[in-house]
Amino acid sequence: MERFDVSDMSNALNESTANEPKLPNEAASAAREKGWTTPEQYDYEKYNATVAPLGPSQNGGEENLPAWAAQAAKYEWRDDYGDVGPRNPALEEQLYRGEYINRTGLKIGNLQNIEVIAESRERPSPVKSFDEAGLHPIIRENIRLCRYEVPTPIQAYTIPAVLTGHDLIAISQTGSGKTAAFLIPVLSQLMGKAKKLAAPRPNVADGYDRMLHRVTAEPLVLIVAPTRELSTQIFDEARRLCYRSMLRPCVVYGGAPSREQREDLEKGCDILIATPGRLLDFMNQNKVLSLRRVKYTIIDEADEMLLSDWETEFQRIMSGGDVNEDADHRYMMFSATFDKGCREMARRFLAADHVRVRIGRPGSTHLNVDQNIIYVEPGMKNRCLYDLIIAMPPSRTLIFVNSKSQADFVDDYLYNNKLPSTSIHSDRNQIEREDALRAFRTARCPILVATGVSARGLDIKNVMHVINYDLPRVQHGGITEYVHRIGRTARIGNEGLATSFYNHDHDSDLAPELVKLLMETKQTIPDFLESYIPEDKVVKFDDDTDDENEKNDNTGGDTDASWGGMPMDSGDAPPVAPDANWDF
Repeated sequence: MERFDVSDMSNALNESTANEPKLPNEAASAAREKGWTTPEQYDYEKYNATVAPLGPSQNGGEENLPAWAAQAAKYEWRDDYGDVGPRNPALEEQLYRGEYINRTGLKIGNLQNIEVIAESRERPSPVKSFDEAGLHPIIRENIRLCRYEVPTPIQAYTIPAVLTGHDLIAISQTGSGKTAAFLIPVLSQLMGKAKKLAAPRPNVADGYDRMLHRVTAEPLVLIVAPTRELSTQIFDEARRLCYRSMLRPCVVYGGAPSREQREDLEKGCDILIATPGRLLDFMNQNKVLSLRRVKYTIIDEADEMLLSDWETEFQRIMSGGDVNEDADHRYMMFSATFDKGCREMARRFLAADHVRVRIGRPGSTHLNVDQNIIYVEPGMKNRCLYDLIIAMPPSRTLIFVNSKSQADFVDDYLYNNKLPSTSIHSDRNQIEREDALRAFRTARCPILVATGVSARGLDIKNVMHVINYDLPRVQHGGITEYVHRIGRTARIGNEGLATSFYNHDHDSDLAPELVKLLMETKQTIPDFLESYIPEDKVVKFDDDTDDENEKNDNTGGDTDASWGGMPMDSGDAPPVAPDANWDF
């Protein structure tokens, strides 16, 4: 990605006195010269259409009306398929070779050379390749189709932990492959047992009559995520990894029509991905959903789910609603940020011999994100934003603000200055949110203005630039939200740029933690933040995991049971010392 000198630009912006937007013709000319596409008027009429939304076309493109993400095509099983279903070339093209699917980047090595801490009574050896993991042949073939070549650290430790039947707490940086880390081993475990474990369901591919064939959904896997966008992205990954197997994934989330989601569940569901509110709604409908068969409960972005105001709902979800007391039931919790209070609550649901894996420091980011901080007076933000975007080569750019009204304001400003933007926030209805994401993903509107609703979970190809128009407030997420925001770029080994507008009057509370994060990842500290550099220039974080041992984790063991950073082979190679870097 072509770079520009942010420090030079910062100086120029601060010296500028022009606070008015460019004239329309001047702005349009500047945007066109830089290669930005023509902005489109937001079309609200199509959301009032009476025709049902259409799904993706067979060639992977889009039809005239936007599709609900939950309606995306999936592999439909027939009973006469035997153990492995036949290939479906059209669906395979859409699932694996679509233009907008995120791919592993050249800097994947920066994710491999990272400190790993793992703790358990037992020592399941991390895998260094998918071939040595003992995966089911279908899941192994689907991994090849996804073009996943080498396990990331979180995958290397999670896969054997799950395959050996352990509960799990996993903490790993954004963009490190957490979704595949839990789906790969869980689906592999079930693929050889699905016919025995799964509930009866109709042969959808042979023709389906809802009045005759509908069933109660009885999933084997329940995956809960806090946001609609994250849940639909997990669903997309499940569609890829379940391909040619009888495992049928479904996703349910608020804001979309519950009738259509209910009708999909009535066709049978083995893997259910859900947001908590819509999940609880369906759990109250016993003829639609039963959790009595669930073998795996997985909570993604678990720290968000474990906030105190969700505790009652969380306990009901974890209990299975209709009292699933299966001794084989496994629980897993994943996040990039997971404080001690959240872990203490999580352990109430986990087995005593659960595994705890920590990839890097909790709440850290990685070297693939180039972080730059620009000092901007509040009245100069719009001009600074415009000049910053124009100074960059055209690329998908995600802009974060702190309020819904600000998102609309910034979106309008960019549109009126002839830049192709759209916005997403919680006041937009769900189909508008999905259409905004589709416009961003396809680069029809390569600039997306968002509130914190998109700080977690968005995984979109070629997001090259994240801009914090507003830095998150300490009382509303602070440095944790900052980490999640900039984690929308530089996914799975790709590079990215994060630029943040800073002002002492509004952002000084965040400055100490921000400087430590910049120092940790060897970023440039701007001169206006140098006063926050520790006197000894040693970065010290309040890492509340360092004083935890096996007794605190309820494993019943002693501190010698911890293990970490182990490039272990299945042979006699001894483990290296805990806290060592692990390189594949």
